[in-house]
Amino acid sequence: MKIIVIGGTGHIGTYLIPRLVHAGHDVICVSRQQHKPYREHSAWSAVKTVQIDRELAEKEGTFGKQIKQLDAEVIIDLICFTTDSARQLVESVADHVRHFIHCGTIWVHGHSEAVPTSEDQPRKPFGEYGVQKAAIEKYLLDLHRTSGFPATILHPGHIVGTGWPPLNPAGHFNINVFKDLAEGRKLAIPNLGMETVHHVHADDVAQAFEKSILHQSQAIGESFHIVSGQAMTLRGFAMAISAHYGKKANLEFLNWDTWCKTVTEAEAEATWDHIAHSPNCSIAKAQRLIDYAPNYSSLQAVCEAIDFLLPQYDPLKEENTKSV
Repeated sequence: MKIIVIGGTGHIGTYLIPRLVHAGHDVICVSRQQHKPYREHSAWSAVKTVQIDRELAEKEGTFGKQIKQLDAEVIIDLICFTTDSARQLVESVADHVRHFIHCGTIWVHGHSEAVPTSEDQPRKPFGEYGVQKAAIEKYLLDLHRTSGFPATILHPGHIVGTGWPPLNPAGHFNINVFKDLAEGRKLAIPNLGMETVHHVHADDVAQAFEKSILHQSQAIGESFHIVSGQAMTLRGFAMAISAHYGKKANLEFLNWDTWCKTVTEAEAEATWDHIAHSPNCSIAKAQRLIDYAPNYSSLQAVCEAIDFLLPQYDPLKEENTKSV
C-alpha cells in the first residue's frame, strides 16, 4: 500500500520506515527535515521525502490538504499533539484514507490505579501532554463510532533506541546516572524506589504500527498499549543496570523534598512526571488482536541504548570485562 508517515525521521520513524519498505509498501516520509533518522539504513533510498513544516502549514490551513494530495491509503501520524491539529488533518482525509493510525501515549491514563492497566480503564489524565493525547484519542474513536472513520491509536511507553538517552533509574534523562551505576557510585532515588516506569524499544513500537496495518480489520476502532512485557520499579531498574556492569547497586533512598535538592529543577520535574504516573500497562489486547510481540524487555532496550551512548562502559568489551 501507499503509506504516509508524518514525523518519519524521529524515534519511531527511524525504525518504522525501513520495516514498511521491507514489507513492500510505497512509503512517503513527511517531515521538516531538521535532522536525519537516528540510524542509517539502505531502505531510506526507496522512500520519498516531502518537506512540510506542520506548525506553519496548520496556521495557514493547508496541512491537511497537502497530506490529502499525496494520495495515500494509510496515514501514520507520529507528531500530533492537539485535537485542533488532529481535526484539521482528519477533516481533509476522512473520505479518502483507508486506515489512519495515531501515536498516543500511555500517559492518557494519568495515575496508575489497578495494574497492569488495561485499555478499557477510565481516562484520568493530568498534565498538558496526557490531557491532549486523551482528547485526541476520544475524538478519533468517537469519529469511528459515529461515521466509521478508520482510526487506530497506539499508546507507547517510554521509547528507547540507539541515539538518544533513555529514561534512567532516577526517573529523568541525565546519562550520568548510568555512569554512576557503571562505576559503583552511590545513586540517590526518591522515596522507596517502588514507583514504576514502562519502557519500550522503538523497534517494538514500529512493529506495532506495521502489525496494525497487517491486521487492519482487528485494529480499526481500537487503542492499544505498546510497551515491553513488564514495567520496572526504580529500585529494580537501578539494581539491574548495576548488575549489567558487573556491580552491586549502591542506592540511597531519600524523601521527595530532600531528593529534589540533589538534582536540577528540570530533572526533578521529569522525575515527578514519571513517578506520578508510575505506568504499568498490559499488552494483552495488542497481543490478542494485532499479534504484537515485543522483542525487547525494558532492561534489554535500555542496555542497548546505553551501550551505544557509553561504549567505554560496554561490559562486552574485553578491557571492561577485565576491569570488573
